[in-house]
Amino acid sequence: MTKPTRPTRRYDYVDDGPAIYTDSFATIRREARLAHLPANAERLAVRMIHGTGQVDLADDLDIHPGLVPAARTALRAGAPILCDATMVASGVTAARLPRGNEVLCLLGDARVPGLARQWGTTRSAAAVSLWEPLLEGAVVAVGNAPTALFHLLEMLADGAPLPAAIVGCPVGFIGAAESKRALAGFADRHGTDIPYVTAHGRRGGSAMTASALNALAKEEE
Repeated sequence: MTKPTRPTRRYDYVDDGPAIYTDSFATIRREARLAHLPANAERLAVRMIHGTGQVDLADDLDIHPGLVPAARTALRAGAPILCDATMVASGVTAARLPRGNEVLCLLGDARVPGLARQWGTTRSAAAVSLWEPLLEGAVVAVGNAPTALFHLLEMLADGAPLPAAIVGCPVGFIGAAESKRALAGFADRHGTDIPYVTAHGRRGGSAMTASALNALAKEEE
């Protein structure tokens, strides 16, 4: 096998991995407005911004004051992470998990297509129903489908076991902003206070959600 050679250096750029990492977080702290967030959630916010490249994301973040301790306690006790999308699950860094926690996405379960047809909903929403035996004390993450977040909230309102924390950052133009408002207003509407983090508006996605999970899994940056 031919040994690869480095191409001729033609651009001026930083190529030291640790330096890029450190300088990125320093830039975020310098440019983002973080004062309105819970003090214990600063590193969470910084990682979410790092995952999107958008410092103004901080203005849309809504972080329950109990989110960070609730999620960290659950993960240190071995709780699973339940994800609505494979890309979210794939973005979780295994080395950061405190107890080798299971990271599960049930979208590929054979039961999902039939449930989606029967209920007239998306596969993402149907897959969330399969979380029920695992929900109690889990950390759940919705980073793709607004229907999945709505479905989860409806399950919880109907009496499903309560997760320890919800990372609710679905992305999109139809239902994303509305599902996040429903998450933020769940305690007022249903009387059940579940710690959560969300990014209001249309922004969201797998990278943002996985970044949040990685921050919750381990405090160190």
